Amino acid sequence: MLATHRPDLELTLLEARQRACRFLREAVTGLGLAGVTVLEARAEEAAHRPALRGAYEAVVARSFGPPPVSAECAVGFLRVGGSLIVSEPPGDLHRERWPTAGLEALGFGPAVRHGAPEATFVSMEKLRSDDRWPRRTGVPAKRPLWS
Repeated sequence: MLATHRPDLELTLLEARQRACRFLREAVTGLGLAGVTVLEARAEEAAHRPALRGAYEAVVARSFGPPPVSAECAVGFLRVGGSLIVSEPPGDLHRERWPTAGLEALGFGPAVRHGAPEATFVSMEKLRSDDRWPRRTGVPAKRPLWS
């Protein structure tokens, strides 16, 4: 959707499953989307590749995983000053899904909510780098930094 509305952007779609990557590549080709790359890899591993580490101004996630997993997996891709943008489920706007202390541990500033109750998202800025994040494949989900 972003590529069709903002063809000026260069986008990388990250997917760990081979079948889903095949579908995404076919969709990108079929839609004639220039500037869109599909990368087959686990986020925890790819975020430590020198060509991808700190290389992005923004990471956008929708239904990727729980907040601590999404934040930890995204932080390695972002440059300092970049933003993580995550769509939020509709409903309880007062539930604290993005605690400031957990985000600070990863190098993020506080989460800021945007949008209306039926369509919300949060954004947070990466304030500093820390080579510890993300941890090994599967660890962010098995031992989240917050619950």
